[in-house]
Amino acid sequence: MKVYYTYVLESDVDGRLYKGHSDDLKKRLKEHNSGKTKSTKGYIPWRLVYFEKFLTREESVLREKYFKTGSGRDFIKNILKNK
Repeated sequence: MKVYYTYVLESDVDGRLYKGHSDDLKKRLKEHNSGKTKSTKGYIPWRLVYFEKFLTREESVLREKYFKTGSGRDFIKNILKNK
């Protein structure tokens, strides 16, 4: 059974957060840190600070979209504050 992830990365450069989804979290983090992703290239290195698992890609995409809303950003901020 395939698993999909919605994830949050934090840049060690300036603390900015990046939200995305993938079916291979390890590979995707390596791509971000190797400069293969245009939007994250200038803020390497990135580290994984949060993720959730889903059974469908659709659920994962919806969660990513939520993370990019105001209430989603607040949710992430609260999660990271309590770590």
